[in-house]
Amino acid sequence: MYSIRPKTAEQYVRMVDQAIVEVEELRSCYEYDMEDPGTHLTYLDPLEQMLRRLRAAMADGSYEFANEDLPFMDLVNKHGKALPFSNLLAVINHTHRNGLEIDEA
Repeated sequence: MYSIRPKTAEQYVRMVDQAIVEVEELRSCYEYDMEDPGTHLTYLDPLEQMLRRLRAAMADGSYEFANEDLPFMDLVNKHGKALPFSNLLAVINHTHRNGLEIDEA
């Protein structure tokens, strides 16, 4: 369970990587367990694309923190109950809006 913002850029990147893995695993579960996973794929596919774009921006240096929600938050708000990792996505978004959790001594 994620509840605090990451302290380093590396931790933040790992969170985004973990979210991508979570989407892939959830998609696999739906495809394996359900005859028609189509309903779930209508939001998992765009969610994965948005996370991959976020990750690519982090990798190429074009990512910037901003005081606005990440694009995937509309999907999280609409389908959050179906996403067992919605807390992780919320922490990623919170970090995007507020920056890394820097200890101030």
